[in-house]
Amino acid sequence: MSQTAMTIRMDSDLKMQFDALCDEFGMSTNTAFNIFARTVVRKRQIPFIIEAPTKEDVAAKGKAAFDEIRGMVMRGEIPSMTLDEINEEIRLAREGK
Repeated sequence: MSQTAMTIRMDSDLKMQFDALCDEFGMSTNTAFNIFARTVVRKRQIPFIIEAPTKEDVAAKGKAAFDEIRGMVMRGEIPSMTLDEINEEIRLAREGK
C-alpha cells in the first residue's frame, strides 16, 4: 500500500500535549492519527460523540457564571472588577473553564 503525507494544523500547546500522551501510550503521533482514520473508515462514523450545546445551554452557563460572580462580589470575595475582568470571566465560562 502506498503512503501519502498529510499536514494538520493545530494549536502548538495541544500538539505538545498530544505528542507527550502518544509517547506515554508507546506510539507516535502518526500512528495515533492512523488508528483514528482507520476506525472512522471501518465504522463509518467518528468514534466518539460530537455535540454542540444548545443556545439555551450556553445562555444558562452565562447566567450561572454571572450569578456566581455577582455573589462573590456581594460576599466581598472580589472587591471590584473592571469591565475587562468581567468580560474575561464570561469568556472563560463560555469555554467551560
